[in-house]
Amino acid sequence: MTVLEGTAVRLRPLRPAEYPTVMAWYQDPEAVAPHDRYLVDTLEGLARAVESAEGDPGSVAPRFAIERRTDGTLVGLLGYYRAHPVLEYLDLWYLIGDRTARGQGLGREAVERLVDHLFRTTSVERIGAAIDAQNEASCRLVDRLGFRLEGTLRSALFHHGRWHDVRVYGVTRPEWDGRAPRA
Repeated sequence: MTVLEGTAVRLRPLRPAEYPTVMAWYQDPEAVAPHDRYLVDTLEGLARAVESAEGDPGSVAPRFAIERRTDGTLVGLLGYYRAHPVLEYLDLWYLIGDRTARGQGLGREAVERLVDHLFRTTSVERIGAAIDAQNEASCRLVDRLGFRLEGTLRSALFHHGRWHDVRVYGVTRPEWDGRAPRA
């Protein structure tokens, strides 16, 4: 699998020894709630999902681990999937599960590396992100990277006992290529 190098992060395959950490993040309401929901709830399910993701364009399993380069610590996960059976675009998702690593720009750099990689290695013209409307930090992250808010899907996601609105963001290849270089 591909390894993507950034200044502060390295995107690499998730290691089986890290699955318990991932499951702990998925099950920790302080790490993911109220904004996220994950489809696997066992170590075995996570292992199957990760192992089959490469051959499944619709898989929402983690495709990359986000590792802090300074110390090699796993701080998060990153993935992408074909979001629609007919429309040709990819949606991405990300999680900084290590709460001590949040607010340091690691998620932004990881998403930027992934978007660069996807535009270089696929023919898609649009990459999107569907984000819980209350997840202001995540909305700011994609906004700062040049994604545009394209609309809101009202009451589109049910989790944690209630319906959530979802903001749909996207960036096209020409928009991504034309943005100012990042420091």
